[in-house]
Amino acid sequence: MTTIDPPRERRCLRCDRIEVWDDKQQTWVTDEQEHTSPRGTPHCVHEWNITGNYYPIENDL
Repeated sequence: MTTIDPPRERRCLRCDRIEVWDDKQQTWVTDEQEHTSPRGTPHCVHEWNITGNYYPIENDL
């Protein structure tokens, strides 16, 4: 059986904005740390740090 293991966090290479996957909302949300404002800027044309090194497929044999 094959299982997909999607990324849970991503960081913009341009503005350092960090987003995490929210299972409840089924979308990416800004990772807001306690007592701090969200990092980066929502107006940036984000370039995410997802590369060819990430392999989301797990084989359960």
